[in-house]
Amino acid sequence: MGIAFYIFWIGILVILYTYIGYALIMLILVRLKRVFKTNTSILNSSFEPDVTLVIPCYNEKGILPGKVENCFELNYPREKLHIIFITDGSTDGSEIFLNSMNGITVLHELKRAGKSAAENRAMQFVTTPFVIFCDANTSLNKDAVREIVKHYYDEKVGAVAGEKRVKSSDKDTASASGEGIYWRYESMLKRLDSELYSTVGGAGELVSFRCSLYSKLEEDTILDDFMQSMRIALMGYKVVYEPNAYAEETASENVNEELKRKIRISAGAWQSMSRLIKAFNPFSDFLLSFNFISHKVLRWTLAPLALLLIIPANIYLWYYSGEVYKYFFYGQALFYLFTFFGWYFENKKTRIKIFFIPYYFFITNWCMYLGFFRFLKGNQSVKWERAKRAA
Repeated sequence: MGIAFYIFWIGILVILYTYIGYALIMLILVRLKRVFKTNTSILNSSFEPDVTLVIPCYNEKGILPGKVENCFELNYPREKLHIIFITDGSTDGSEIFLNSMNGITVLHELKRAGKSAAENRAMQFVTTPFVIFCDANTSLNKDAVREIVKHYYDEKVGAVAGEKRVKSSDKDTASASGEGIYWRYESMLKRLDSELYSTVGGAGELVSFRCSLYSKLEEDTILDDFMQSMRIALMGYKVVYEPNAYAEETASENVNEELKRKIRISAGAWQSMSRLIKAFNPFSDFLLSFNFISHKVLRWTLAPLALLLIIPANIYLWYYSGEVYKYFFYGQALFYLFTFFGWYFENKKTRIKIFFIPYYFFITNWCMYLGFFRFLKGNQSVKWERAKRAA
């Protein structure tokens, strides 16, 4: 009974800390910081340096007209905003369309080596002090560039991450409902991380770097945005989260499409942890290590494991230790029943969102196992297969 007792209660604590406790601790720390320390951030809204916007894309000709229009509508001096599209490996004529447009630079070669390789190659053509990366299928708000670059007036800032927003509607699928809620929760944590010390990683939908700090990524890098921003943080620079610069996109078309994306991200998470050993060392940078482990590592490793192990431990304890564990088991059973209903209603195309949240949570954690085995096998392709997005 002793082993089951420790497995169960340590598992419960890990889950609660990962998804609730860390957020509460961050809220308390940030409020204490506001009380005892004045705002020392250096912002300059009139700061208008030259900046390059890089958009990697692969066979996305159908959405490029809208993306180009979105780029030209950005509220930033046109002569200071340099726009580069890199279409390496595309076979749908994306480069032909883009070359017909004035005011943008198009980089294209027949070889397709993946997003990290494309970004490394694009950086050879960037001559501005700051670079912004965004995805072709996203729409940036008009002040996104201005909201990002104002932070670089502070020389301690090495990277700025924008906010990812998922468009939602009453007809959302399980994937759309879950992804939208997840990113609202994730955005809250990123704001807290940034205000306390430094954001742990940026999202590739909208992320920027001080070019002098950009390091060439290994071409097999899966989570290029996360790796680049973490390496800059490990140099001692601040990674700022700016919610007023955001990239909007629709959710994955369905759960199967979201699975492809999640498994790839999960494999990339394990790869990133294996290459960011320094981030685990609290004696190197205590706050960064605390945020990295609490915000990312536990969610990628111990929390999914705990969700699995507490089930047999709970059954054992109920059988041998009394009634109190019966209610824990009923709670777990109810959660997985809701998960089943989420799966059922998703397949029946019935939109009952209360069941989609536990279903998405289950899928996210299940993908951590699938991504782990894919990482061990080394068969996660670096070539990005973009998930189909809802219309």
